[in-house]
Order: sequence, then structure tokens, then C-alpha cells
Amino acid sequence: MWHFNNAGTLGEGGPSTDVSEKGWTDTVEINLTGSFLGAKHQIAQMLNNGGGSVIFTSTFVGHTFAFPGVAAYAASKSGLIGLTQALASEYGPNNIRVNAILPGAVDTDMYRSMNNTAQSQAFITELHALKRVGAVDELARSVLYLASDDSSFVTGTASLVDGGASITRS
Repeated sequence: MWHFNNAGTLGEGGPSTDVSEKGWTDTVEINLTGSFLGAKHQIAQMLNNGGGSVIFTSTFVGHTFAFPGVAAYAASKSGLIGLTQALASEYGPNNIRVNAILPGAVDTDMYRSMNNTAQSQAFITELHALKRVGAVDELARSVLYLASDDSSFVTGTASLVDGGASITRS
């Protein structure tokens, strides 16, 4: 049994001093609290079934790279890494593995809403060592690996699936 917690939002953006408390709270509730609640119920079922795999989507933003204007997003998604490690430690003895993927830019509606100009898309593309953004199916293959028995000794990881964005500074 495996579960993929992939819901998320960019939330209210802009300079941190301009982000409303509601904007902050809404982003944290969707990205972090929602994932926690999903995992809480998923793990309860896995305990009854003898184990499983929980996978979260975090991000490289706030982990190996930062952008201005996305503090709530970065903080909430970084929180998933701590949650991943805590749950992996807590439930590993019960044959439950917990991991997170940390994507770079992926061609999704969320990506296109944040990068809606050719100039912005070119900037983001150049951040990646592969000089392109990822495709949804590329992330799916990473998730399927973490869900499968091929990763039976992998838990508590924050796996960069970022096209080299974490290593590129050009």
C-alpha cells in the first residue's frame, strides 16, 4: 500500500512583510497541515495492513534554493522534509517508509501561472543543469520508485528530482 501526498499551492506571494497572516496560514494549512493529516490517516491504515509507503511532494525551493516573494511556500514545503524524517523514524519499525521528492521546475499549471512570460520561463530553465524544466511523467517515475519494493531500504529521504537546479549557479 502506498500514498502520494501531492496537493499544494504557491499561496500568497510578494515581500514577506506584505503577506497577510491569512495568506501565510492558508499556504501552511494546504501544503503542510493537509499533508500531515493525509499521512496521519494513511499511516493508521498501513499499521493495520502491515506496512506501506508514504510519499510527499516538497520542493527544492527553501531547501537548496530560494526565490524572493515565496516565504510561505518555501517554509511550508521545507516543513514537509522535517515531517518526512519524523514519520520515517517513528513508523520505520512498523514497515512504513516515508519519503519526499523535491522537484525543480515542472511544466504544470502552477509553474505556468508563476512563469507566464517567455523571459520568466527562460530564467527558470537556465537555473537547471539540464537547461529545461521537468515533465510530470519524470516526477511520476521517481514517485513510483519510492512506492515500489525497489526502494525497500529507502526511508526518511528528501530526494532531489530537480534537473540539477540544486547544483547549478549559472
